[in-house]
Amino acid sequence: MRNALITGAAARLGRAIARDLHRDHRIVVHYRHSGQAARELVDELNAIRPDSAAALQSDLGAVADCERLAREATGLWGGIQVLVNNASAFYPTPIGEADEKAWDELLGSNLKTPFFLSQALAPSLAEGGGCIVNMADIHAERPMPGHTLYCAAKAGLVMLTKSLALELAPTVRVNAVAPGAILWPEQEEVDPDTQRDILARIPLARTGTEADIARTVRFLAADPSYINGQVIAVDGGRNLNI
Repeated sequence: MRNALITGAAARLGRAIARDLHRDHRIVVHYRHSGQAARELVDELNAIRPDSAAALQSDLGAVADCERLAREATGLWGGIQVLVNNASAFYPTPIGEADEKAWDELLGSNLKTPFFLSQALAPSLAEGGGCIVNMADIHAERPMPGHTLYCAAKAGLVMLTKSLALELAPTVRVNAVAPGAILWPEQEEVDPDTQRDILARIPLARTGTEADIARTVRFLAADPSYINGQVIAVDGGRNLNI
């Protein structure tokens, strides 16, 4: 049985991914502040299959944090074969209001952490013929007004996906999932008119679900696979009409 580390796995998309991958993986649930939610998820998974899940805390704000998390995760069951870089900060940064703190947080969580965690886990991933799945965004290609730093960070993550796919091949595959409208943001309220406008631009005329993302991650994590260096949009076709 392979072992998977999912960052930001205590809630929302990360939790859904953890539950789906748990069907045939041991799961390391990373969390930053959501300790209770992480422990509840671990208890839930271990009740299904004993000794199949564990929780690890890390701020992941510095390279040393990434390296420590990698050491602790690989030490649990003898290695990590699947890394899902899911943890992400998201909030608006209109020009004239953005500051260095926002730059560090948005570029850090969405680009710096995935790179250094991937680098720290590369030996373990290579040994196990593993894979990396990055959580990108459809707005990595087409910007979202007022979110320049976030969009730039996700665009960097897309290139990171492709670069690592080339550099880590043939022993490690690297791909990304680009969600569309799945869950409305927690950090900012999306008014009904904006929600209707977004839905009007989705050919399938509805939002997706956490399960849609989780199933796609599990598909990319399946071994063996011939998919490498790809970004799969899970957006109901919104990228056709954005």
